[in-house]
Amino acid sequence: MQGEVDTQDTNGIVRNAIERFPASLYLRETSLTKADDAITAFAHEKLSTAGTDELNLLHVLLSSIKDEIIYDTDPTHATTTAAEAFALRRGVCQDLAHIFIAAARCLKIPARYVGGYFNRSDGVVNQEAGHAWAEAFVQALGWVAFDPANGICATDAHVRVAVGLDYLGAAPVRGTRYGGGAELLTVAVQVNQAARQTQS
Repeated sequence: MQGEVDTQDTNGIVRNAIERFPASLYLRETSLTKADDAITAFAHEKLSTAGTDELNLLHVLLSSIKDEIIYDTDPTHATTTAAEAFALRRGVCQDLAHIFIAAARCLKIPARYVGGYFNRSDGVVNQEAGHAWAEAFVQALGWVAFDPANGICATDAHVRVAVGLDYLGAAPVRGTRYGGGAELLTVAVQVNQAARQTQS
């Protein structure tokens, strides 16, 4: 499968998305995003330093997760919980998104998981997997996208594909197969900027 997507930099603010559910739905925790005592203490510590301004607080969470959790593909897997990744202080983009979501939700800020793709600025086109980040609901702005793996709000380099309560709700491939036989899934992801055409 391949496709071409037009994106815009909206400073992380989600615009023109069809919202099927109220923001309050995204306060619901899941097994992957349940905040344990350590994440709750971390979130409340950031609240005490950032104050009650939601946007500022979310930016403090974003930069703290980026600074304190090491991006590492080895120790985690698709079903690693936010609490497990936080305890390890290691994980991939999915884990960092789950930690951000868990921390935001325990502060009563609706947050959701976003699965998609990221056009890297270092020119790397062949990637091992898609990308993940989070969106949090800010009263004055609506949904705002935060990418803790990169420490930034989403830009025009982010291609938003699916949202859910956690990875399982926005997984790129999910299903059930019945019957015998062997199964092999091979995935290759290439994300690149298309050549821009200009008119004279």
